Amino acid sequence: MLANRVADLLEAPDAKLVIERAQAILADEAQRRREFREWLRDDVKAEFINGEVVMHSPVKRKHLEAAKYLENLLQNYVLLNDLGVVDSEKALVSLTRNDYEPDICYWNRETASSFTEDQMEHPAPDLVVEVLSKSTVGRDRGVKFEDYAAHGVLEYWIIDPVRKSIEQYQLDEATMAFAQTAVLYIDDTLTAITVPGFTIPVKAIFDKQIQLETLKALMNKQV
Repeated sequence: MLANRVADLLEAPDAKLVIERAQAILADEAQRRREFREWLRDDVKAEFINGEVVMHSPVKRKHLEAAKYLENLLQNYVLLNDLGVVDSEKALVSLTRNDYEPDICYWNRETASSFTEDQMEHPAPDLVVEVLSKSTVGRDRGVKFEDYAAHGVLEYWIIDPVRKSIEQYQLDEATMAFAQTAVLYIDDTLTAITVPGFTIPVKAIFDKQIQLETLKALMNKQV
């Protein structure tokens, strides 16, 4: 917990020196973050993580299709039921220190009602989905996992397109850390915690025909 980390730091005799040094580093980092936002363009996918610009490489078809199928289901369901906003890839999520472009994000209706047409920076979503790839697995399970929870993301899904599985996490607000709710496989059913009534077969994320059948069922379901 944050309070414990602060308490540990204050126990150190050089706490003041450490804090001053950290403040200088963070001030320089903030300037580079401003430059990153000015540089960021529509045709690149990049993130600013702990002071570094992280460029994203092209991904394999299985990654693209898993993200596309899930986003299609979630987007249409949320739109039909007026539950908020779903975005994929190019929505910049700006947290205290870092800027991320998650594979899929969902904000509830109340939060989304404050968005403007010219807005580029977005607050922490209710739901974040990341699809694993070889180059991102460390961040998706590491810094992002901790950062999303620390900033109040209520639900986090990690999709593994190789194992065809979904890890579902829910925020424990007492500790501001994620607790695993389930690990779901191809024959299981996924039920969202933060998107009311959204329930789909896991197979719909990995199979085009099942995705289409599930989409039709969702279009006939209202909450």
